[in-house]
Amino acid sequence: MARTASHLLTGLVGEDWGLRYGRPVRLGKNPTRPKTRILAAGNDACRLLELIHQHGPDRFGPQAEALRRIVVQNYCRDAAGRLRWRTADDGGLPPSASAIVSPYDTTARYVRHGHIIRWKGFAAHVTETCASDSANVITDVATTSAATNDGQALPGIHTRLARRGLLPAEHPVDGGYTSLVHLEQAAREHQVTVTGPLPGNPTRQHRKNEGFGRDDFHIDFDRRQVTCPRGQVSQGRHGPYPTSSPTAAPLIVARFTKSQCQPCPDRPWCTSSRESARNVGFPPRELRDMQVRVRAEQQTPEWKARYAVRSGVEGTINEFAHGHGMRRCRYRGQPEAHLQHVLTAIAVNIERLSSQSAAEEASSPRPPTAFMTFLDHNGLPRPKSWRTLGT
Repeated sequence: MARTASHLLTGLVGEDWGLRYGRPVRLGKNPTRPKTRILAAGNDACRLLELIHQHGPDRFGPQAEALRRIVVQNYCRDAAGRLRWRTADDGGLPPSASAIVSPYDTTARYVRHGHIIRWKGFAAHVTETCASDSANVITDVATTSAATNDGQALPGIHTRLARRGLLPAEHPVDGGYTSLVHLEQAAREHQVTVTGPLPGNPTRQHRKNEGFGRDDFHIDFDRRQVTCPRGQVSQGRHGPYPTSSPTAAPLIVARFTKSQCQPCPDRPWCTSSRESARNVGFPPRELRDMQVRVRAEQQTPEWKARYAVRSGVEGTINEFAHGHGMRRCRYRGQPEAHLQHVLTAIAVNIERLSSQSAAEEASSPRPPTAFMTFLDHNGLPRPKSWRTLGT
């Protein structure tokens, strides 16, 4: 507004605005009077938005719309009409998929992995070859919103690889990409075996390793019934119900009645509810069979040895981040960030191919130690990757 219609600011901007916004605002780690400053900024933004509305918001471009969305997402008014800072308890906070975290790039999003890794921006998904007899090159780079589940990127990766004729027979992936839905979709549409740690049983009994978990119930798909560990047969079955997550499989729910569960002496080991009976959810037969088979394979040494090859891509991601500064975008907007990621992948491929002699065989990135050689010579098993240790 100051650039295109500065006369409209007369009467609104005074000495207090100059003191507050005469330079870029930063609250810092230990701000003085943070609540006062936050409410003052909110009230000033509301007054500015009223002025913009009077003269037509389209006149001032996307910055005006960005300011409106930021104010709506971060402020609300109480019953008396006073402006308040939104919290999870009173005003409600927007989901991370739509919350604006930067006024300079309204498409950037906030994400947190665990209790340590957190960032604002986008997520890059890197796919590379993993042959032992040649230089490994990056074959695909996907850039998504930071709030997008990793598994949602997998179908697009397979589609692009198929278009280029680069689909592998087996695709080792991180645990964030594995779900029953995408394992089945990859096998059906592209004849690709997705190899990765499938998420475990989410039931409370399984997490605490006590009581009767879902796997303790016998599922008879032909008779459309479920039998509990004490021999009671379910009296109802509903579904499959679609789930809210695009990576989760639809669920079939088998229901037991109160008359079955309440007299049972093992009720405390089965359900924590005192009034209702136990319900057991499970995916349809094809996905259930795949789930049982994959979870059994994950426990075998052969599967762990096959999956160990995926650890090489961790080195590639480290090369992206620390060698080429991928975690700091030079541009604003997801398409521009994706361009940076693609150019970085091209640079990595050029480095790898230019350093590989035509007659030279690719060497192991880390030669075995003397102790590893001793174990191999004596036929003693050893993990091929630290990831197989389960830490």
